[in-house]
Amino acid sequence: MAFDDLLNELEARKQKALAMGGPRKLAERKAQGLLNARERVDRLFDPGSFIESGRYAVSNRQEDRDSTPADGKVAGFGRIAGREAAVIANDFTVKGASSATMNIKKLKHMKGVARKRGIPIVFLGESTGARMPDVMGAESIGSKDDPVEYQRMRESPWAAAVLGYCYGSSAWYASMSDFCVMRKGSVMAVSSPRLISMAIGRAVDGEELGGWRVHSEVSGLADQVVDTDEQAIDAIKQFLSYLPSHCNEPPPEHPVAEGSGADMDRILTLLPESNNQVYDVRNIVRCIVDRDSMFELKSRYGRAIVTALARLDGKSIGIIANNPLHRGGAIGADECQKVQSLFVLCDSFNIPVVLLVDQPGFLIGIEGEQKGVTGKVMNWLNAMTLATVPKISVVTRKTYGLAVSNMGGGGNADELACWVSAEISFMRPDFGARVVFGVDPEKDRAEYDQAVARMSKGTTAYDMAAVYTAQDVIDPRDTRAWLIRMLEIHRMRLTHGVGQHLMRTWPTSY
Repeated sequence: MAFDDLLNELEARKQKALAMGGPRKLAERKAQGLLNARERVDRLFDPGSFIESGRYAVSNRQEDRDSTPADGKVAGFGRIAGREAAVIANDFTVKGASSATMNIKKLKHMKGVARKRGIPIVFLGESTGARMPDVMGAESIGSKDDPVEYQRMRESPWAAAVLGYCYGSSAWYASMSDFCVMRKGSVMAVSSPRLISMAIGRAVDGEELGGWRVHSEVSGLADQVVDTDEQAIDAIKQFLSYLPSHCNEPPPEHPVAEGSGADMDRILTLLPESNNQVYDVRNIVRCIVDRDSMFELKSRYGRAIVTALARLDGKSIGIIANNPLHRGGAIGADECQKVQSLFVLCDSFNIPVVLLVDQPGFLIGIEGEQKGVTGKVMNWLNAMTLATVPKISVVTRKTYGLAVSNMGGGGNADELACWVSAEISFMRPDFGARVVFGVDPEKDRAEYDQAVARMSKGTTAYDMAAVYTAQDVIDPRDTRAWLIRMLEIHRMRLTHGVGQHLMRTWPTSY
């Protein structure tokens, strides 16, 4: 065959693959305001940097070869802000992006390259699950011979977007990823509502089963929620900007945004003088970190604690901050899991952790015990001891009980400073007065006040510093400068900015 004929065939096959599920299906998506798989890839990567892998793969079933361009998954490599990355984008216009032999082979290749070559991988999820009838029978489902298919060692970052119906493998990889963003209207679940309804004998709504509210507020699997495909992909790009390309290098540094630190003089007005008055700690975080660098994670889940990525002096940090705006900052089971997730991320990818402390202790009650809060508190402490990245803690207002240790006290942080307003004890002095002395302010106010005064002794920032459990007492307005200096001192020089990654196998979902 002449070269012209061969090249014409190549072009024809290329155009067939690029046409995906055909003009009608693509038009339907456009009318719904949804990007197709290739448009999503274009949004993700720097212009002109994408090179496809597996464009000419099709189903291994002879009868489906002509109707499965790229076998329903667009895969390849490109650059995000100049750095290499891999992608798997499910093409819902081809058999609902269902998983089958060839496209799973493509996915495994992408994962393997990302792991061996130290580049992030992005999963753009939308799938009906496993392809039927391909997976039926022992020959298919029982002979995979791949025991490490879902093993996660965190050699490089994984990020995922849930952009429609995500069942089966697209749900597995979203749940395993270091970052998962859901578009409103999407659903993530083990199986479709139809199959679930058949299994349990009653109708199940997709939103109720695994909608964005379920995973952002109840399960905690979704790190962020957005309105559009474009916002989801932009969130992934922003997330990756805080992380190194692989576990054996420090995170990238960025120019310090103009105006960073300019609001530190306002910080005294943001913290109420009364220990019982609520406020939103996110306003304090934004004052301290580089301007516009706060990237909050799981904002709708475990809301008594804020977890976020941010930059301080152009360098990536993780933030754990008690938030009295919700339940007075009392720490429950969801907050414990949320913090563990942040420790896993930061330890795996060499990101120092900053803790801002203002907490009344753990949330007590029946619900917490039913959720196994005691075990989750211990998991948190175990995570802190395993994390080998620098941990710097600042007590802003109060810290009580065992949670003193969870928030960096008891030697669990490399450095700990107290604001002049800090109070440290086993419990609130007024509670302690009632427990120890049995006084009732309604019956004898003078006796009660005297008991509270006795229980308040030895609880100041200076008492903490006197026993060298706190290394410093600082003016709140100096917090940014103090943190920058401490992080410079505790930079991991001996290992070129790389930690030991003792948490690299800790489950992402638990």
